[in-house]
Amino acid sequence: MRRKIPSTAALAAFEAAARHQSYTKAAHELAVTQSAVCRQIATLEEFLGVALFRRGQRGVLLTDAGQRYARSVALRLDEVERDTLDLMTQAGEGAGALDLAVVPTFATQWLLPRLARFQALHPGITVHFTPHTRPFLFEETPHDAAIHPGEALWPGTTGEVLMREHLIAVASSTLVAGRRIRKVVDVAQLPLLQASTRPYAWRHWFESLGLKVEDDMAGARMELFSMLSEAAAQGLGAALVPRLLVEGELASGRLVQLLPHEHVSDRAYRLVYPPHKAELPALQAFAAWLRDEAAAYRAQSGS
Repeated sequence: MRRKIPSTAALAAFEAAARHQSYTKAAHELAVTQSAVCRQIATLEEFLGVALFRRGQRGVLLTDAGQRYARSVALRLDEVERDTLDLMTQAGEGAGALDLAVVPTFATQWLLPRLARFQALHPGITVHFTPHTRPFLFEETPHDAAIHPGEALWPGTTGEVLMREHLIAVASSTLVAGRRIRKVVDVAQLPLLQASTRPYAWRHWFESLGLKVEDDMAGARMELFSMLSEAAAQGLGAALVPRLLVEGELASGRLVQLLPHEHVSDRAYRLVYPPHKAELPALQAFAAWLRDEAAAYRAQSGS
C-alpha cells in the first residue's frame, strides 16, 4: 500500500518557511526562488486538505494546524538528517552513533574526561551529547539514552543506577579564611548558594547532621552545579554539590570541603533509555563501558 507521505521537498520548504515565518527567507536558505517555495507549500496544503499559513500584515503566519504540523515535521526531518549523517560518517562494520542527553556538569566533570577510553575500545562509535537538566519524553526527541540524576526511572523507560549522589558542602578558602568552620552551625552562618533543581538540598543536609536551620532555603539560586561550584570558588557563598563533580577543584584548592560529612541524597545517576532502544549495538557497548567505569569510580571513592 502506498504511504500517505508528502514529498520531502515540500516538507523541507514548509519547515523552513515555518521556522523563519517567511517564504523569502526560506527560499534563500534552500537556494530556490520564492515562487518555488510557494508552489511547494501550496502542493502540501492541497495534499493535506488543510491551510498551514495565513497572510498577516508583516508576512505569513502559521495557522494552529500549521503550528502543530511544523513541530512534528521539524522533529522528523531532524531525525532523518541525524540518521543520514550517522550513515555517512560510519567507518566500517560495527560503526554507529549514540545520541546521549546528559546533565551538563556531569558530562564535563566526570564523563568527558573518561570518554577517550571508550573511544579507544570502540573507535567506530560516535557519541553525540545534548545538555538536558530535566526529564523529557524520548519520543519527542532524537535521543537514544540519557544520564540523569533522579529519584527513579522515568515512566516508560528502563536503565540502571550508576552511582549514588554524595553531597558535600564546599566554599573557597578565601571565604572561610579567619572563620572557624568546625561544626555544622558554623556552615549555617555562611551565605548558602541554592540549586534550583534541589530546593530542599541544604535542609536535608542540615537535618542529616541533626540541625534545623530557619533560612536554609535562602540564597542565590542557580540551575547547574557548574554554576554553583564556580560561584563558591569565587567566594560568593557555600555550595552543596555532588563530590564527583568537584574533585578537580578540591584537588587544586579552588574549593575546600567545609566538613567531612557526606550526605547520600535520594537521587542517583542513572543511564536511562526507552526499552525499544535496548538492542542498539552502540548503546549496548556504551552501557557496558559506563557500567565498568562507574564501578571503578565507586571502588576508588569508597562510595
